[in-house]
Amino acid sequence: MSRFHVGGKVVERVDLLRKKHWIWRLDVWPFTILYGLWFTIVIPSIDIGDAGIVFGGLVAFHILVWLFTAWSVDFKCFVQYSKGNDIHQADACKITPAKFSGPKEVVPLYIRKQVTGSSSAEVEGEIFFDFRKQRFIFSNEKNTFCKLPYPTKETFGYYLKCTGHGSEAKVLAASEKWGRNVFEYPQPTFQKLMKEHCMEPFFVFQVFCVGLWCLDDFWYYSLFTLFMLFMFESTMAKSRLKTLTELRRVRVDSQTVMVHRCGKWVKLSGTELLPGDIVSIGRSVGLNGEDKTVPADMLILAGSAIVNEAILTGESTPQWKVSTGGRGKDENLSARRDKTHVLFGGTKILQHTPDKTFPLRTPDGGCVAVVLRTGFETSQGKLMRTILFSTERVTANSWESGFFILFLVVFAVIAAGYVLKKGLEDPTRSKYKLFLSCSLIITSVIPPELPMELSIAVNTSLIALARRGIFCTEPFRIPFAGKVDICCFDKTGTLTSDDMEFCGIVGLDDVTDLESDMSKVPARTVEILAACHALVFVDNKLVGDPLEKAALKGIDWSYKSDEKAVPKRGSGNAVQIVQRHHFASYLKRMSVVVRVEETFFAFVKGAPETIQDRLTNLPPYYVDTYKKYTRQGSRVLALAFKSLPDMTVSEARNLDRDEVENSLTFAGFAVFNCPIRADSAIVLLELKNASHDLAMITGDQALTACHVASLVHIISKPTLILVKTRSEGYEWISPDETEVVPYSDKDVEALSETHDLCIGGDCIEMLQQSSAVLLVIPYVKVFARVAPEQKELIMTTFKTMGRITLMCGDGTNDVGALKQAHVGVALLNAVPPSSESSKDGGKDGIEKPVVKPSKKANATTETGTSSRGKGATGNRHLTAVEMQQQKLKKLMDEMNEEGDSRSAPVVKLGDASMASPFTAKHASVAPTTDIIRQGRSTLVTTLQMFKILGLNCLATAYVLSVMYLDGVKLGDVQATISGVFTAAFFLFISHARPLPTLSAERPHPNIFCFYVFLSLMGQFAMHLFFLISSVKEAEKHMPEECIEPDSDFHPNLVNTVSYMVSMMLQLATFAVNYMGHPFNQSISENKPFMYALLGAAGFFTVITSDLFRDLNDWLKLVPLPPGLRNKLLLWALLMYLSCYTWERLLRWAFPGRIPEWRKRQRVAAANLEKKKRS
Repeated sequence: MSRFHVGGKVVERVDLLRKKHWIWRLDVWPFTILYGLWFTIVIPSIDIGDAGIVFGGLVAFHILVWLFTAWSVDFKCFVQYSKGNDIHQADACKITPAKFSGPKEVVPLYIRKQVTGSSSAEVEGEIFFDFRKQRFIFSNEKNTFCKLPYPTKETFGYYLKCTGHGSEAKVLAASEKWGRNVFEYPQPTFQKLMKEHCMEPFFVFQVFCVGLWCLDDFWYYSLFTLFMLFMFESTMAKSRLKTLTELRRVRVDSQTVMVHRCGKWVKLSGTELLPGDIVSIGRSVGLNGEDKTVPADMLILAGSAIVNEAILTGESTPQWKVSTGGRGKDENLSARRDKTHVLFGGTKILQHTPDKTFPLRTPDGGCVAVVLRTGFETSQGKLMRTILFSTERVTANSWESGFFILFLVVFAVIAAGYVLKKGLEDPTRSKYKLFLSCSLIITSVIPPELPMELSIAVNTSLIALARRGIFCTEPFRIPFAGKVDICCFDKTGTLTSDDMEFCGIVGLDDVTDLESDMSKVPARTVEILAACHALVFVDNKLVGDPLEKAALKGIDWSYKSDEKAVPKRGSGNAVQIVQRHHFASYLKRMSVVVRVEETFFAFVKGAPETIQDRLTNLPPYYVDTYKKYTRQGSRVLALAFKSLPDMTVSEARNLDRDEVENSLTFAGFAVFNCPIRADSAIVLLELKNASHDLAMITGDQALTACHVASLVHIISKPTLILVKTRSEGYEWISPDETEVVPYSDKDVEALSETHDLCIGGDCIEMLQQSSAVLLVIPYVKVFARVAPEQKELIMTTFKTMGRITLMCGDGTNDVGALKQAHVGVALLNAVPPSSESSKDGGKDGIEKPVVKPSKKANATTETGTSSRGKGATGNRHLTAVEMQQQKLKKLMDEMNEEGDSRSAPVVKLGDASMASPFTAKHASVAPTTDIIRQGRSTLVTTLQMFKILGLNCLATAYVLSVMYLDGVKLGDVQATISGVFTAAFFLFISHARPLPTLSAERPHPNIFCFYVFLSLMGQFAMHLFFLISSVKEAEKHMPEECIEPDSDFHPNLVNTVSYMVSMMLQLATFAVNYMGHPFNQSISENKPFMYALLGAAGFFTVITSDLFRDLNDWLKLVPLPPGLRNKLLLWALLMYLSCYTWERLLRWAFPGRIPEWRKRQRVAAANLEKKKRS
């Protein structure tokens, strides 16, 4: 078997390979034969000049094959490897990564011998490969490669029995299996990076063009261009080296930790830790007074800790981590569900409390923990891998660029074929010059600046976002932001603020009025609010959930560092917390065991519907009361308690959680208000008006969610909520319970036309069981009480429907959904940069840039200087001078400043949340509009780049072929002027800023659509007609003379007219295809571009009118007859108006539309139905 499907998040499939002996490689033996044939057959049969051309072609082809092995992994495998059918015979493998996880790679396959039995004779080979800092091992059971397993999914009983690695042999085996706990990646040398840059297809293409120019006798310009290219690439390599050096600074803290090995505690460096080690971990301070970080991911077995996880999640509130003591021994550890027990690598312990009752005592008073993951497998390592490897080449739609170039190549080949045919008909023509002409035509039609222009479009957006405090670890997602059609939002901490207001207590009797005077509330209810929380003191400051702090403030109690709650005034009893059972999202409740005077109580709080099932006596008004307040958008928590029998403190601590949280007595509802952020409604209304659907995905109660959704424009029609009926069925019911509609999954689409729908997490489970997910979820606007895994399911369902999704959350419980969405935006609570600073170039005080810059990405816009668009060969060489002057200026700026303002920003660990591709340092949803505006701007810029380059290249194919054969040429000075204007146009076009407001009109998501095709063909036909008519008109005024195609340039009327016309076409191409409103600044708002256009128009009018004869003489333009001059100006105006009208007509006829996801939904539903029947 030569192929294995892995199907993971990193690797899609693995193909086995065997390396060929160098003699049998396809880049060696066929060429040996070809060179032999050239020497024995070609040289004797044709003259030496033609034989030289054949040899040059052979060498170029050989070099191209060799280069293709560097550019294409598939081609490299075809040439240098053979398929391996036996895994034991293979010595390498080709890795195809999962989508958007970077390019394919060939990696070596290793076999490690390991002793499997007691006798050393039983040796088995473990087959594995390392790919992007992760190890994949061949599993005989599954018959495929699997990720190297770490002990992260065992039972809690297994971890509690752990005593660490018991012998040196086990330590040795574990270190061989998992390696050292370090972030090791080789620091590339400058030479290696430079070689990588010089092997880029784009760079090779430029060098090839320089070679052609040299053959065409432009030695000075060619060598200067070559020198500048190398200078520029070396600057780029230097900048990348700096970025990679920056990332190497992130390492495992070399703190010394106590580790239990071979039955005793020993001191080891954090880099020596292995999965399965038992360690003593606590707050550790370095020599500089800074807290040291946790060296690996570990599970706390005894003790508790307060941890700052800001570097990973961006969550500024310290997190409480507790031991696994209260968990069932047969329960399995779940990385997502049991985060409260896990210390993550890279986070900082602010405070720890050891457990002195645990059998294994620590010598240094730390918490006992077992190491789960080390190195690049820790949470910090995972974020590092994302930053290092997940960034694909920053090009918008690379497959589309490929097809677009193929489309242009067809025209190039036709033009070159025409020149070749005509040239071969004339026996006097030089074959060498003919070969050169054909090569120049093909190279001029493939625009070398295309990849650079596309990268610039993405990079400009990256830089603009970084200045606004929005960081991106996966730049290829920016164009997706322009295509987004559904925006999903978390509620708490995203649409609403984190600051909670405690309103009072309700539900103590059948009166549904709120009681805000705490002196009238029973003492037990107040005690529950005072003690049932997870607040904690860190450095003498109370930290924790804002809701719990608001409750403590509202009842006027204080909480002491000895875990005792006492009233600030009055005669209430102090409440001592004995044991906490922390809040878990899958349980929707928390509890504490407390002692009031000498009596033990269990205090519980949680979601009203969860507590409801755990009460011994349910008050009749229970449901109506909490629903009344949730309908008003309030957050309602049910409070309950029970008395516990006499027992010792240690017995109370060891009580099972289920026992604590059962047979409870109701103690009222605590009502909180969560104010909506000031700008949430404005931002969401703008998104709605910009042709986006909106949805809310929250863990909050359905009625509260619907109320908030109505305030922020997510729902505008009458609302229906899907609920369970008493007869175990389901029905739709309105929030005020006046409208009831029976549930049927087939009626959901019709129902969504008249109502906005809301479903809860329990209903999603029902939909999964009845396979109705695809029939219902796409039409729902509000998802309430959903678990993190269900948020992920909702995202994948939307994606299945072909929708482009945006998810905005606060980065903690939204990780799965943020990763699944096309555009995930994690909000970190920080102050957004001021508007003044955002205008101030790159020096706005925001930390310099973020994520490995794309190799070519920062190539400056000036490479768009190609004036090759309109003219013969000389055009390109002199353009190169202008281009390199611009590059030199950039290069000097690069040396003077840190980093180049055109380069992609470098994401640092503090800036990026591991939760999502986009991280916004704002306490508001406003960054979503920034990201969508930049995404739309990138899409539109990409589209206009393709159209402008396409039109320029089609015209070039005509100029270099048909007109070139007729003897039409351009002079060197003319070409230089052309280059200056093209450079200015390309530079200013890429600096167009997106408009501050989003429009209802959408950009076209793809290049290949009727609009682009008709626009290109229509404009090209008009350009061609204008060009041919003008030249024909000029020929009427020319005396009959024979012009040799290979002769030198000399001014004449046809040359003069063709130059003027080609410049007018160039001007019209930029002016007509510039896409301003409703996405970017219009031409009049983009001042530099407008001035460049006006300058060019004025310049061409002056030279056509022949106002300054000396200027025209310098440009080598002959005087035009008055009749021809006026005709030319009139025709130019008509051509511009025709192209402009055609373009505007097409924009009106083919507007961007929301994707037709409903059709896909029906097809998917029909396929599901067929599966059910079969």
